[in-house]
Order: sequence, then C-alpha cells, then structure tokens
Amino acid sequence: MAEAFTNFLAGSPLNRLSWLRTSHSFLNAVVVSPSTRWILFNGGQPLIASHPGAQKRSLALLTTEDVKPLLGAGPFFGQCEQEGELDVSDAPVLQAARVRGPSIVFLGLKETDTSGSALPSSEFKDPHSAVAKLTGTPYFSADIADLDENKVNETIANTQLAKDGSTLTFMEPRAAMSSLDVFTAAIFAEARSMVDWNQRNKFCPACGSPVYSLWAGWKLGCTSLLPWADNTDRKPCPSGRGLHNFAHPRTDPVVIMLAIDESGEKILLGRNKKFPSQFYSALAGFVEPGESFEDAVKREMWEEAGVKVWNIRYHSGQPWPYPANLMLGYYVTADSSAPIRTDLDNELEDARWYTREEVLAVIRHASGTRFSRSDYKKIAEIQDGPDNNPAPAKSQEQPVEVNTNDEPPFKIPAPTAIAGVLIQHWAEAKGKIKLEVDASGTTAQAFSE
Repeated sequence: MAEAFTNFLAGSPLNRLSWLRTSHSFLNAVVVSPSTRWILFNGGQPLIASHPGAQKRSLALLTTEDVKPLLGAGPFFGQCEQEGELDVSDAPVLQAARVRGPSIVFLGLKETDTSGSALPSSEFKDPHSAVAKLTGTPYFSADIADLDENKVNETIANTQLAKDGSTLTFMEPRAAMSSLDVFTAAIFAEARSMVDWNQRNKFCPACGSPVYSLWAGWKLGCTSLLPWADNTDRKPCPSGRGLHNFAHPRTDPVVIMLAIDESGEKILLGRNKKFPSQFYSALAGFVEPGESFEDAVKREMWEEAGVKVWNIRYHSGQPWPYPANLMLGYYVTADSSAPIRTDLDNELEDARWYTREEVLAVIRHASGTRFSRSDYKKIAEIQDGPDNNPAPAKSQEQPVEVNTNDEPPFKIPAPTAIAGVLIQHWAEAKGKIKLEVDASGTTAQAFSE
C-alpha cells in the first residue's frame, strides 16, 4: 500500500535514540557538544526569532552556552542528593535523573549520515569519544516558566542570536506555526508536547508526592522512590511496582472526519460555538476507552451533527502538540438529504453542507484560511482556557493588511492543520477519492478522474 500523506508537524527528521535516554554518560557528553541546539518554551510558548532585514520569523535555535545559565549546576543528568554529585550506582530510579533545575528533554539527533549509523549503547563506555563520532545536530528542549523572569530575560539577551541583532520573543504557539518550515515544525511538535507534559505534571498521581525527571525528560518518577527519601510511616508508592501509565508521556488520539455526500460534490462542515467568526471545519472528537478509531468516527459524527456515516476511509495522521494529540484523518460518506441535528451534545453552533464550488471560492480567497493573532488566541482558549501568562513583547514585524470589505462568506483551516488538508484535498480533486484496498483495509490514497 502506498505511504500516506505526510502532514505539517509530522515526518520528524530526528533519530530519537530512545535507547540512550537512560544513559547519563551519553547525555552529559552530548549536551555540551558545540553542535547541540535548544528550543526554549515559556509556558508552552516557543521562542521565535525575528531576524534583522528579513520579514520571515523562525524558531530560535540556541546553543548550550546560550542556555547554560538556566539549567542549574551540573551534572545535567544523573543527579544525586548532593548538588554536583554524579550517580554511579546505575539504580533504575536515577537513570539520567534531574532532581533539581528545570526538566530537560532530549529530542534526538538530526543525522548528516543518512545511513542511520547511530551508535549503540555498548559503544558509550567512553562517552565523549563516542559522541565525537556522531555526525549531526543533537536537539534538546526545556520550558523556563518556573524560572526567575529577570534571569530568563538576561539570558536571552545574551544569546548569540540576540547579539547578532535578532529579536527573540515567546509567541502563542498556533500563531508561531506560520514561522516554521517542515523541518523545524516536526521538531517543534515533539518538543512542545514533551515540555508541556513535564511542566503540567508536578505530582505523583499515585501518592501525591512531587515528581522528578528521568530518562532525559521521557519519564517522571515519584520522589518517594529516591534512595534518600524519608518514607517513615508511609506506605510504599504504588507507582514503584507493576505496569502503569503514571510515569510516561501520553498521546491522546483524536479522530477528525470530513463527511462527503454520495454524489461526491458536497462536504459537511461544522462551527463550534467558541470558534472565531465564520470559521467552519471538519468534525472531530477524542477516541474513548473501549472503541476503535472507526467506532469513534461514527459516534462523533452522530453526537455532533446527528449524521449517520459509512464507508470510513483513513487519509493520514498529524501530531498536534496542543498539548499531545494525534489527529487521525478520515473521509466518510453520509446522506446530505438527511436532517442535521446539533442539539445532541450541543457542541456545534451550526453544521451545514457546502458544495465544491463554495469551498474552492474560500480556498482561493486571500483571507479564506488566514487568521489573526486574536483568532489564534481564541482558538487556543477553546482548548487551553484563558492565558494567564503575561503577554509577550510584540515583535517588530509589521502586521499584514487585510481588506475587511472583501471577506469570504466563511473561513476554513489552513493546510498546516489536517482539517485544512482534508478539505483542500477533496476540493481540488478532479474526480472522486480513489480507494486502495488490501489486506490492511481501505485507505483514501489518491484522487483520479
């Protein structure tokens, strides 16, 4: 079967080297490499660079020397009870541990050698020698929301990018996506989901004790399990035994569906009550326990619009780091003559069928998929709630002029979101969706006359 479409934020270029996340000898060696780059966040907002003499922004990629004042005392991984002490016990509860300072996430290595010859863990007996053989760029990430604001501002002002004249600003992440190319977008998706998970989970869900970082940010441990913890008159924490989902990052699957009528010439779009003005999109919802993706597609279409669907076809997936969703895109067939109901779960303000011509007119309109920063903020508040962080300093970039006298009749998502891809792929097809069927199922793969 042909490979599915690769969406924006997907297609990560990194070798994540997951087998080395437990090795603090590797991590302490690679983190100080001159080629290492960092992505910083502040409460989930990425640091964006506006470069002098250029209108285009980009993700600010900093060196370890740039960010070192924010990381605390070394060693950065394999920390022990006493500051400056390196663990030599190989105890599982101290594997690449950080018990002080902000959590640090090792994202992976962008290899220059495309043969995938990254070194196995057995070759890291002399980590600095082994790291010297790695060809490529290691990436790390951290969220500095809990650090002193003055220290953060001073550190950012002293980065090489800032000294070279770039303006560095923490920006609302959905709006910042327009500043990313396909390479940095995929790294950003991993980084934001991981720093959010580390930042959001402060206490053990089993016993309520504070947690600490393990495995280079990929695991959280209960501090009651540390060798020096005083557990007098306390029962052992349940997280210390058995298999559970307390310790590892989560990914929440979401089905997102575009219903096409039997003629192939109409699609069903919905408008959430909290969406920006005139914004319509594909319907979506979380997968619930005990149901397949296809079950979730049918249930969500019925609950949100009162529509029965069939002929469910997978299109593609997209990681959506707000905070850690995996969007699973589907096309479905529905009867456009059947009544639409939005009074079941009352999530939608409106749902209606649009023709191919109507959708194409919006796609071709200069403002059809363009949203302002206030629009992005409103979309963010639907999912995240009001932003309690102080507004970041404004960039020196001039706003784009939009003629509000020539607005489209409605707006749809940009192709940076899978909803926009589903809509545009359908609208711009010259014929009906071609289905490719094999032993693994039915998949919407291409379009044909």
